[in-house]
Amino acid sequence: MNDRKRCQPFLTIAALALGLAIPGVLLAQNRQDQVHPDAAGPAAQSRAVHRPPVQFVHGAVTAGHPLASMAGLRILLEGGNAADAAVATLATLHIMRPQSSGTGGNGFFTIYDKATDRVYSLGATGATPMGIDPATMTREALNHGIRAGVVPGLFGGWVALLDRFGTKSLSEVLEAAIDYAENGHPIEESVARSIAGARERFEEFPTSAAFFLPGGEVPVPGEMFRMTDLANTFKKVVEAEEEALRADKSRSEALQAAFDRFYKGDIAREMARFYQDNGGDFTLEDFAAYEPIWAEPVHTTFRGYDIYSSPSTSRGGFEVAMQLNLVEGFDLKALGHNSPEAIHLLTEAIKVAKSDIYHYVADPAYTDLPDAGLLSKEYAAERRRLISRQAAMNYPEAGRPAGVSASLPTPGGPQFDEPAEVGGTTSFTVADSFGNVISATPTHGGGFGTGVVVGNTGLLFNNGTRIGSTSPYPDDVNYVRGGQIPLLNNSPVIVMRDGEFVLGIGTPGGETIGQTQFQTVLNVLEFGMSIQEAVAAPRFVLTAEPNFYLPGADIVLNLENRISPETAGALSAMGHNVELAAPYAFGSNQGILRDAETGTMSAGADPRRAAYAVGW
Repeated sequence: MNDRKRCQPFLTIAALALGLAIPGVLLAQNRQDQVHPDAAGPAAQSRAVHRPPVQFVHGAVTAGHPLASMAGLRILLEGGNAADAAVATLATLHIMRPQSSGTGGNGFFTIYDKATDRVYSLGATGATPMGIDPATMTREALNHGIRAGVVPGLFGGWVALLDRFGTKSLSEVLEAAIDYAENGHPIEESVARSIAGARERFEEFPTSAAFFLPGGEVPVPGEMFRMTDLANTFKKVVEAEEEALRADKSRSEALQAAFDRFYKGDIAREMARFYQDNGGDFTLEDFAAYEPIWAEPVHTTFRGYDIYSSPSTSRGGFEVAMQLNLVEGFDLKALGHNSPEAIHLLTEAIKVAKSDIYHYVADPAYTDLPDAGLLSKEYAAERRRLISRQAAMNYPEAGRPAGVSASLPTPGGPQFDEPAEVGGTTSFTVADSFGNVISATPTHGGGFGTGVVVGNTGLLFNNGTRIGSTSPYPDDVNYVRGGQIPLLNNSPVIVMRDGEFVLGIGTPGGETIGQTQFQTVLNVLEFGMSIQEAVAAPRFVLTAEPNFYLPGADIVLNLENRISPETAGALSAMGHNVELAAPYAFGSNQGILRDAETGTMSAGADPRRAAYAVGW
């Protein structure tokens, strides 16, 4: 090879870098607008997102793990509906992402049922043990271990959903999860990393160590991981259902038999035995008292759209709705997506909404919740006056919505250290060929919940007693109390317009759920993005020191660093305490969108986690 030919690649690279011309070489910038006929779209560097939305005809599932999405899609392909597919997805998510969700955890469902043309909310959330004594608790005991946790709600939610809206049996919808639990599945890297981070906690209980540390070691990403005890628990509830069907019981009675075996039968007895033997507070009566909660969803309107989400004992549904009410008074579209002015207004709306929600929202069985007042447009207009267009506010005092005769006391001194614990959650949305859509957000609370595998059940409980889900202040409405259901932030959203489905979406993210869903809903409804663009777009969250219960708390505005430095600087100049985070840091929204012009449907999966959308 002569020297000129040998040097040609290096000359080309140098020329590209300097913008020079070389005879006989067509530079990239001369064809930057050309697109190959087989290409999916423009060059990668100009794409808004690196995944296309998944368009579908008959049905789709978008969930926090591809095998969970496929388990739900398999049920749809076999003729099942959204409720059937939702339970298959939930059960498989337990196997694939046990740090985030599980059968012994809690969750919320927002359901659009085409037959009745209504939106429903299902709360699958359990209460603290009746015998818990807060005076004997420490912060660590509330957050993790044998005295932390709430009654498992999610399994009861599966049964309630199948009974009211489903068509298939537990045996059918749990088939994939049982297979993956019994025969193994390749463990995902983030799960192995989470297990490594929780290793010391698992080593405190032989049941936890045996489950998550096979052979005494953290699983290697990609190795086959089995959950034999959990598979056996699934088989027991299926067996209860099948025995009832063989005895000529109805489908509903057979599902109730599975419910009873879990909450009143040998599974419940094993859970109670384990807690009593190890110094915990749960009794058989705690499990037997559990019932899923059907309730009217939180509802508001936004520029002609009807927005539905979870009521208390979720705070996130109120947050999404109240924030939308507050920003409805501003022309965000004219300001531009993620402009400094738009981010500033959204940030201020989050502060105002949280100041009310953290003051008033709790288990409605334990407080008079002024839900109508909090959600009213008149109250939003009143509270909007706190928002300056130019300057960041301090974290405000709660307002006085209609229905409040006297303001609740401002929290006094804390019993427990005040900062909130980080949550661990997952999410999915499913649509079927019958026109039904379900969005759900299940959770273990913090990562792996209590961290305690309960006896031989393979179950972890949601650590709902943790600070954040409960308040550290004894005079607060959300302080930990026996039999009270602590707050989740889970708030799956269904959007309708003129009686037609528009959007179903949900996200994990703990404290940030209501914030990131708020932004993603606006990305679609206000800024006209596709579902994939909406869930992938850069976003921000607020954090509070010590927490959002206290007026005057120090607020940090955390921006994903794909938001420009100029925007960050402008927000700092407005008085925001800005910190930059990783480019894909906050939440993981999974959504399904109906195109208003064409009527076609598409699903999107957030690139921030191992989420995938599949359809047919």
